[in-house]
Amino acid sequence: MKKDIDESLNKKIYECDKHIERLSDAKDYLKDIMPLTIDRYLTIDKIRSSFIDQLNFRFTKLQDTIGESILKGLLIKSKEDVEKMTFLDILNRLEKLDILDKNKWLELREVRNEIAHEYSFNQDEVVDNINMIYDRSDELITIYNKIYKFIKEIK
Repeated sequence: MKKDIDESLNKKIYECDKHIERLSDAKDYLKDIMPLTIDRYLTIDKIRSSFIDQLNFRFTKLQDTIGESILKGLLIKSKEDVEKMTFLDILNRLEKLDILDKNKWLELREVRNEIAHEYSFNQDEVVDNINMIYDRSDELITIYNKIYKFIKEIK
């Protein structure tokens, strides 16, 4: 069982590392137009538009992979009984272990949910969401790095 948990976590860690790599690439490519304005957004070329899509996609996938796979796997690996835990219970436990701030995680989840409105007709909203993802992605990466460090310290 432990080997299965380790193998599963290692796969998800690899996946997260790839998301972070691509997210960082997108941020690097977009840094000269950030923060995005309506004027910049309306004149953006196809390549930058693709990098904005990559930014949004990788932020979403990173948050989903951490939330859906790694958090529970981390507790299982550290011998926690997660069978009957709700996701909020898991967040509370991780907060007690000083691995993440529950409220910050939930805020980032809201940011992730805002991406669903990316193609809204309200261009102000679209630009605000892109800027928010660009700015807040470092927080998500920091949380992941702390989680990763904790996983590696579990015997």
